[in-house]
Formats: sequence, C-alpha cells, structure tokens
Amino acid sequence: MTKLLFLPILIPVAVGLLALVMPKKVRIVSELLCLLAAAVNFFVAIMLFKSNFSFLLPWAGFGIEFSLRIYHFSAFILLATAGFGLLIALYSSVFMRGKPFLNQFYAYFLLTLGFTNGAVLADNLAIMLFFWEALLLVLFGMIAIGNKDAFKSATKAFIIVGITDLCMMIGIILTGHLAGTLAMSKINLPLDLIGSIAFILLMIVAISKAGAMPFHSWIPDAAISAPLPFMALVPAAFEKLLGIYFLARISLDLFKFHAACGVSMVLMIVGALTILLAVMMALVQKNYKRLLSYHAISQVGYMILGIGTAVPAGIVGGLFHMINHALYKSCLFLTGGSVEKQSGSTNLEDLGGLGAKMPVTFICFIITAASISGVPPFNGFFSKELVYDGAMERGTIFYIAAVAGSFLTAASFLKLGHAAFLGKPGKKIGVKEAHPAMLVPMIAIASLCVIFGVFNFLPLNYLIQPILGEARLEGHNFSGFPTNMTIVVVSLIVLLGALVNHILGVKLKGSAIKATDHIRYAPVLSGIYDKAEKGFFDPYNIGMGIADLFSKIASWCDKAINWVYDNLTVALVFACTNQIRRWHTGNYATYLAWSLVGLVLVVVFLMWSV
Repeated sequence: MTKLLFLPILIPVAVGLLALVMPKKVRIVSELLCLLAAAVNFFVAIMLFKSNFSFLLPWAGFGIEFSLRIYHFSAFILLATAGFGLLIALYSSVFMRGKPFLNQFYAYFLLTLGFTNGAVLADNLAIMLFFWEALLLVLFGMIAIGNKDAFKSATKAFIIVGITDLCMMIGIILTGHLAGTLAMSKINLPLDLIGSIAFILLMIVAISKAGAMPFHSWIPDAAISAPLPFMALVPAAFEKLLGIYFLARISLDLFKFHAACGVSMVLMIVGALTILLAVMMALVQKNYKRLLSYHAISQVGYMILGIGTAVPAGIVGGLFHMINHALYKSCLFLTGGSVEKQSGSTNLEDLGGLGAKMPVTFICFIITAASISGVPPFNGFFSKELVYDGAMERGTIFYIAAVAGSFLTAASFLKLGHAAFLGKPGKKIGVKEAHPAMLVPMIAIASLCVIFGVFNFLPLNYLIQPILGEARLEGHNFSGFPTNMTIVVVSLIVLLGALVNHILGVKLKGSAIKATDHIRYAPVLSGIYDKAEKGFFDPYNIGMGIADLFSKIASWCDKAINWVYDNLTVALVFACTNQIRRWHTGNYATYLAWSLVGLVLVVVFLMWSV
C-alpha cells in the first residue's frame, strides 16, 4: 500500500515527461499515453479511497521530511481529481485534434494531475510547497500554448499566483516556527495575534488557488487565451478542489478555528465580496467562456463564506459546494468547448438556435446551469441552502449577499442559455452535435449533478461529513431536504424573480444577449461597469500601474544622478578651474598673502580642535 501512495504522483509525471518528448508526427501516441495514465491514476485513486496510512522519509533537515499521508479527506480529493482528469482527458482527445503544441498540452495536462496529487497527499508543509510551486510552472506553460495573446495571459497568471505563493512561503516559515514542526498532521495552533497572521498568509494562497478576489483577474483572460480543456481542468476543477482543500485543512486542522475568531469574519467578508463582484461582471459578458470564467470566480465565494462561518452547516455546505462546483462548472466549460468546436465561436452574437442542433450538449447545459443557479433538486441547490443556513446563523448581511449572488447567477445563465441555444439561429450554419468522446464526459458529469442532488445523502454521508467528524458536526446530519423552509422559500422566490427579470429584459431590449442591459446601464452602475470593463479595478493593472510609476520615478532619479555627475559636477569643476586660473596672475605678493591666510586658518583649526 505504501508503494501505491507514490503512484498518483509518479505515473502522471513520468508519462507527462514522456509525452513531452514524443515526435509530433505520432500525435495519437500522446493522446493514448494521456488517456492510459489518467485511467491508471483513477484506478489507483479508487484503490486508495478508504486507506489511512502515512509514509515518512527524513530528508533535508530543519523539519523538512518527505512525508505523504492518505486519509479520508485527501483520498476524497484524490479520487475527485482522478475522475475529472480521466473525463477531461477523453474530451481533450477529440477537442484538441488539429491544435498546435499537442505534445506540450498533454505533458502539462499530466504534470498538472501529478503535482496536484502530490500537493493533496503531502503531509509536510515544505513538501506541499514544492508541489504547489511546480503547479505554477505548468500553469504558465498550459496557458502559454493557447492563442496569440496567450503568453501575455500566462505572464499575468504567473505574476498574480507567484506573488500569493510568496505569502505561502512566509506563512509556512511562521507556522513551522510557532508549531516547532512542519508536519501538517501535528500542527494545531491557537489563533492569537501571531497565529492569526500565519493563518491569513496561508489563507491568501488557498483562496488565490481557488480563484477568489482579488487574485482572480487572470482567469477571464485565460478563458479566452488558453486551450478550453485547461479551463475545465484547472480553474473549474483542480484549483477549486486544491485551494478549498487547503483552506479547509488550515481551518479544521492547522489552527483552532472558531466562530469568535477574527479570521472567521475576514473569510466571510472575502467570500461575500467575491460572490457579488464576480457575478456582477459575469452578468454583462457576451462571450460564452468569459461568462463562465467569472462564475468560476463567483462560486468560490460560497465555499469561502461557508467555511468562514465556522458553524457545521456552513462548513459542510462550503465543502459540498466545492465538489458540486467542480462538477457543474467543468461540465459547463465542456459544453462551451463543444459549442466552440462545432460552431467555431463562443461569442454570443454568433450563436443561437443551437439547442435543436446540439440536443445532448443543450440538455447537459440545462442541468449544470440549473445546478449552479441553485434550482432544486440539483446538487447546487442543496449545497447553497447549507451555506445560506450557516450565513444566516452568523449574520443576515452575509445571507443577503449570498442570495443576491444567486439571483444574478440565475439571471446570467438564463441570458447565456437563451442566447446560445434558443431563439433565432446565429451566424454559424451547418452545426451538428459534438463527437461522442466529447459527449460522454458531459453526460457523466451532468448525471452526477442530478445524483448528488436527488441522492445527496451519498456525497454528504460518505464524502463530506466524515471530514468534520462527529465532534464538529455536533450531532447534525445535513443530508436530505433542507429543514429551514423559510430559506428554501426565499431561494425559490429569488429564482422566480430572476426568470421574471430575464423575460422583462428580453421584451425591453428585444434580445436575449441584451436581457441584462437594464442592469448594466443603470444609473451609477453604468459608470462603474465602464471602468471595470477597462480594467480600472483589476488588481493586476493597479499593481502594474504602481510598478510603472515606481519605474518612472526611479528613471527620473537615475537621470538626475547622471546629470549631477555628468553635467553639474563637470560644470562646477570647469568654473572653479577657470576662476583659479584667473587668480594665478604671477604676482608673488598675492601668493605670499594666500600662504599667510592659509597658515592662519591652519592655526585656528588646530587651536579649535584642541
């Protein structure tokens, strides 16, 4: 069993490196290697699912040990990443045909899978940091092989994620110093002042990996620039699973996290703001993939808010929403990929009437769009209700923010579905249903969205609630239909309101694409949206602006120093030289007077210094 623990890391990494050096002419070999490695990885994850053991090898000293651990939580995440990896590998085998850089894509695909597994299994913070930083490199590579603007997007992602990873390094050093160990299973620190600082540093990198604000702005750019399977694999699935996994670990294990601590409020505020601000941007997008990317950001807010409540219902809801989001958002990106593959575009102006031409894709879209919107009986409804319950327990304002986010989410997906799949056919003609290898992953994931909703006791009782344990659950079992019917009724009213809003918006503007324009161009909001769409509020642009200003100031200082040395000093030397030359008249009486004055000054200086 100990040997099995290394396989989820070694197999994807080794095969990924092999795929990287395969000749371009044998494209099919890279595809088969990727599918085979993903299938074997999935099989190993199944075998390890109910395991509970560790591997420890002393390594570099200073508390850095090569330590891996498989237990319920890490086994659950390992199984989830393996499942998504296999399905998206199958999807990619068709979607990526004819695309450039295939070897690099499959290599980065498998390396991402292997390094993610390593980060999940790591039981030493330093080892986890190693895999975490390795993911940064393949993140850059996987984005960079996209379209002509991909390198710029990849650089942006690298800088944003890299800066937050610096926080992880500092947080690990501080946490290790406070705990006297880097072994994650042995750390349980109080949230005093220094402990809270360490928590926030680690929290930053966790929510950054999950895609929360303000570390989000590379995701919409990558949605346009990177190969589409990347979006389904990384921002939609792996990064949510890994980021929320680490956030849950530091909240439930590494620190004594509770509702009365200050960092709980910080998490809830970050979660609420992420929900609202990101969904407001999703609402006005007119590109299929870019709209989905903002929802990938917004939905992580529910996970952070749920965990931040520090109450059983909220934490269970946040973790349940983590796996639910990975399901429906990866499937939504796959539907977007099918639309792009078959029609050649994801701009909503070019689409329309695809529901009749791509019925299976349309049905998968309906299921997953209903899931993310919180429509019963799909999985997203049940996880959101738990987050609502936890938020209501901690403060009405957080509950209102979460419900408002649901209204805007439903409104934007009504717009997307209507514009792309219903109405008049768009500019693209001759569109037909996607390849079966692309449909199978979508059908499988959409089916899980139904199963995890109707039979929610399966994920809740066997996957989610065991993570907390009986003590933290406080005797509650959150499976089944929500018990707080008031919250359920409010949720249904909100969804109905979103439907009415869409119908009125279409009648008002005469177009599904413009169904939310009355919000976009509302007083006050119009000016804010104008600035937001120009990147005025983008933290990356703000940071680059500050860096540009600093570089200009530094350039001015450099030029000023050069002017002092190259111009002012030379001018002063010439002026002094010319003056001294004029004073040298050849008159001995003048020289004698200078000598006497100098002698007097020397004597005065000596007397004063004594």
